[in-house]
Amino acid sequence: MALLILGLALWWASHLYPIYLPARRAAAHRRLGEKLYKSAFSMFSVIAVAFMVMGYQKAGLIAVWTPPLWTTHLNNLLMLVAIFLFITKFAKSGVRRQIRHPMLAGVKVWAVAHLLVNGDLASIVLFGGLLAWAVVAMIGSSRRDGAWQRPAGGGIAGLIRHGVIAVVVFLAIVGVHGLLFGVSTFPR
Repeated sequence: MALLILGLALWWASHLYPIYLPARRAAAHRRLGEKLYKSAFSMFSVIAVAFMVMGYQKAGLIAVWTPPLWTTHLNNLLMLVAIFLFITKFAKSGVRRQIRHPMLAGVKVWAVAHLLVNGDLASIVLFGGLLAWAVVAMIGSSRRDGAWQRPAGGGIAGLIRHGVIAVVVFLAIVGVHGLLFGVSTFPR
């Protein structure tokens, strides 16, 4: 569990640093240069994810609660919403005019979806920790950035394309989820 918590702490620190300490982030960026700064940020992110994955795998099963079977269906629906939100920044649909931080919103929905279907302590720490991080990051980003300037919207064709891409990504994740994590996304 310690490695999982260390990974979460490293994720929080590396991702909140540019949000809550923008002057220090700018100074580090100037001192290191863009390439080295981005490389360091990427390295910290990869290490944090690796620690979280290894820590989660080694944590062992400590049951806290038993999720009902129907939560799997709700999880799948929420995962489709999470993916839709997560890719909003890159989509040319009007949705990006409605949600200020779509990627963070997607992380929040993803975390809630996984908390619904995982009742063990390691899952609560991992997904709860990432949910809390997304909330803190969203609040900090909004404060740092001030008034929101809504981006240009898109038409119905962009919205349809956005939805189709979200479904394709969802189906791809469903296809590999069992292989990567040993857990089927649909109840048997």
